[in-house]
Amino acid sequence: MSENTTEVGNYFVSNYPPFSQWKPEFVPDALEELNQAPRAGDPLGLYLHIPFCRKRCKFCYFKVYTDKNASEIERYLSALTKENELYSRTRAFQGRRLRFAYFGGGTPSYISERQLDQLVEGLNRHVSWEDAEEVTFECEPGTLKKSKLETLKAIGVTRLSLGIEHFDDAILEANGRAHLSAEVYRAYEWAREVDFPQINIDLIAGMMGESEERWRDTVRKAIELEPDSITIYQMELPYNTVISQDMIKLGLTSPIADWPTKRRWVDYAFEQFQERGYRVASAYTLATTRKPCRFIYTDALWHGGDMIGLGVSSFSHFGGVHFQNAHDVEDYIGLIENDRLPLFRALRLTAKQRLIREMILQLKTGRLDLEYFRGKFGIDVWEEFKPEYERLDAEELLHRHNGSIEVTREGLLRVDGFLSEFFEPELRSVRYV
Repeated sequence: MSENTTEVGNYFVSNYPPFSQWKPEFVPDALEELNQAPRAGDPLGLYLHIPFCRKRCKFCYFKVYTDKNASEIERYLSALTKENELYSRTRAFQGRRLRFAYFGGGTPSYISERQLDQLVEGLNRHVSWEDAEEVTFECEPGTLKKSKLETLKAIGVTRLSLGIEHFDDAILEANGRAHLSAEVYRAYEWAREVDFPQINIDLIAGMMGESEERWRDTVRKAIELEPDSITIYQMELPYNTVISQDMIKLGLTSPIADWPTKRRWVDYAFEQFQERGYRVASAYTLATTRKPCRFIYTDALWHGGDMIGLGVSSFSHFGGVHFQNAHDVEDYIGLIENDRLPLFRALRLTAKQRLIREMILQLKTGRLDLEYFRGKFGIDVWEEFKPEYERLDAEELLHRHNGSIEVTREGLLRVDGFLSEFFEPELRSVRYV
């Protein structure tokens, strides 16, 4: 990654070891782990990938489809239910109950109210949702009606996440978003009327066409909504986005703001929200202090918890093994309809890799509890990675303080840029995805 220009490539670090190290030949390790005795006391999470969208955003790098008809969507949702059933038959799932569920995409809110009811009813037949503490549902504002939001509340959604991204219609259109600002305000008003326990909104700093004035205006409008939490990402350009492909094929220069500019914009937004009573929850998220706001999905995942990903191309982490589903929707559905888990590639983590994974993900929260790592792994992570930590300390990106490692504001703004320094040496230069 260039220190300044936003070039084509992955920046955001979401897992470890890099996905390029997950291999089809390691799938038996995942199946072996699913055949182990159940750890009934350990929390379990479920991620459900709904890969359908009204249109593909120019910066989107997820597995999404914009050309599926109603019958194809029905078949896919039936496959999700069947996949959940296949997992419920495994030995390791016996007695396990959900602590959290996360509907991501794509656009989960693209599917109809009837489809939502049928999906959740089907899922509940095999894995109990009664004890789930958090159910997150991602929404594109233009796909919402008040009745659909009422259905989401009825099926148990506790945390609604609105993919607003920006309030300027010209920027939304330039970046290929399906909604405009009028739909944002209408959807947000309905969501408040339905009274979800927690409403999150997403913004992206550095979209095509962004300017200082437009960004400050978007931050102001976001503050006026008074969301319970807000997630702000710095735009990156993975290889499979429309923008990246145009740059590669046509030789175009990057149309995205450089990294120092994006960091300055995010810093401004964080500062404005903190002045109004919000606390920093992670490198990307602020939460109101007026009411309790929890992030069970990331907290569990970043502390090594089990999560099964249902759906095409979904990622799972279970018992120290990473695995991912088939990339193509027809392959995915075909395997499930033949009573087979649709696993494509996997990787069993070593003890060192599990330590690194938790450490780099928890650095995103802004604080590492050294005693937590000593208790779980028997290692003082500062001493184990002393050269890396001392260098980052010298650059004032973090420091050691009273039994913890504290990441500075500048460190949080740049955290994804230095996490690879903690990778095992042989994995620092490999392709990430």
